Amino acid sequence: MEVEVGRVLNYYSHLGVAALSLVDSLKLGDRIHVFGHATDFSQRVTSMEIEHHNVLWVKPGENVAIKTNRPVHVHDIVYRVIEEEMETIT
Repeated sequence: MEVEVGRVLNYYSHLGVAALSLVDSLKLGDRIHVFGHATDFSQRVTSMEIEHHNVLWVKPGENVAIKTNRPVHVHDIVYRVIEEEMETIT
């Protein structure tokens, strides 16, 4: 399951960093899915900054910069992947 957390405002290719506008919270370690016209990949959030200060989590309404594994594009949608633990039947 996925929940939309924001959209890409800008991408800094020389840094591999995307600036996001958030509509839901995001924290370090979350798995995200970036999707757009020419973009479709998943990754863990390994680095987040607000105004050049490292942060562990951000709340809705804030803008944040995250390191991305691949290039992204303005208006790409960022989803948080909800990882559910599978119960085993014994």
